[in-house]
Amino acid sequence: MSRIGRKPITIPAGVEFKLDNGVATAKGPKGTLTQKVHPNMTVTVEGNEILVTRPNDEKENRSLHGLTRTLISNMVQGVATGFSKELEVNGVGYRVAKQGKDLVMNLGFSHQVIMSEIDGISIEVPGPNKIIISGPDKQLVGQFAAEVREKRPPEPYKGKGIKYATEHIRRKEGKTGAKGKK
Repeated sequence: MSRIGRKPITIPAGVEFKLDNGVATAKGPKGTLTQKVHPNMTVTVEGNEILVTRPNDEKENRSLHGLTRTLISNMVQGVATGFSKELEVNGVGYRVAKQGKDLVMNLGFSHQVIMSEIDGISIEVPGPNKIIISGPDKQLVGQFAAEVREKRPPEPYKGKGIKYATEHIRRKEGKTGAKGKK
């Protein structure tokens, strides 16, 4: 049996969880999220815990068991505390600023790169080289952060570009570093 799927999900205080016609809804201080639950999975609420069970040990049901439990867990955690991704901008002249609901980035191009906030996402710029993307939907936060990073991914020689705060850039030696090794 799935070790992840077996674990019960604790509902924190201030979060409501409902299941109607195969659609799970979590409502909390950070917002409301809905997720369609696969018809093979059985989701039950017992007290302040959510349990996900599967009908049998077929391969599809085994894989859906852990997935369904994780998706519901992320919904509950998202509406309670939210998720965030922190990005760093490295490079001479590279900087970011927030103008209204737009993220304006100077990334060494001849033009500014502008990205607008989307529903369910908030962008903070605490410094000229730091971006914090946050929201209740884990998948939406991660996707938006990946799209921002994609505008100028970090390069391995000087480390210039946009990277996640926890990411380690593997650095390479330039052409001149290899000459003395013969």
